[in-house]
Amino acid sequence: MKAVLDACVLYPTVLRQILIGVAKGGLIAPIWSDRLLEEWARTAARRGGAGEEAEARGQIAVLNAQFPEAMTAADPGAEAALWLPDAGDVHVLATAIAAGADRIVTLNLKDFPRRELAAHGVTADHPDAVLYQLWLDDACIVERVVADAHRAFEAAQGAPADLRPLLKRARLPRLAKAVSV
Repeated sequence: MKAVLDACVLYPTVLRQILIGVAKGGLIAPIWSDRLLEEWARTAARRGGAGEEAEARGQIAVLNAQFPEAMTAADPGAEAALWLPDAGDVHVLATAIAAGADRIVTLNLKDFPRRELAAHGVTADHPDAVLYQLWLDDACIVERVVADAHRAFEAAQGAPADLRPLLKRARLPRLAKAVSV
């Protein structure tokens, strides 16, 4: 599965770690653009200040090194022919088209109407639906990735954290239920 990772699924650390973990496990081929990565860095700066922005830019450099094939440049001319309810998201669809991606993983499904995407052979899916399906297909990899993200979160917090509430805060309630059984 070739999937554009929208900026809104890259900024929350736990969600990003899980999506990148399943990519490292070979379950998805992540796609992004300079513009998507810049949105992530700007959001980090707006929400967490210069320190979080610097951390985001460091993570961006690491991801680009780990997944050099993920970077896709959309043709600005192609963007002009596209329409979405939020004009600020047209570049995401253009990136998907340029990369030949079959889906966009986003928390903002309302901004990506099925009819508009279908004309380009693309769907938009919530990360919980994508990760739940990946868990159904290969539970071992997904559970290992979730456990790694859980350990990283606990290490960063310096305290234990319950997995299910952590995944629910990351907007992954179905995955939380699946891996907590």
